[in-house]
Amino acid sequence: MPTNLALDDELIDEARRLGGHRTKKQAVNEALEEYVSRRKRAEVVRIFGRVEWDPDYDYKAERKKR
Repeated sequence: MPTNLALDDELIDEARRLGGHRTKKQAVNEALEEYVSRRKRAEVVRIFGRVEWDPDYDYKAERKKR
């Protein structure tokens, strides 16, 4: 999808050099993928310890049912 964005050229050039990307598009796409991945991990860390854990749960038994 074509998009017009006003991006910091110096920042894009630095990202291209650091990532070894040949194009701005490659650098931006990888940066967005990394951003999304970090946000997802941060959410997992945020809910860590809030999920109830059943000490009697037998995951091996669950595998045998399939």
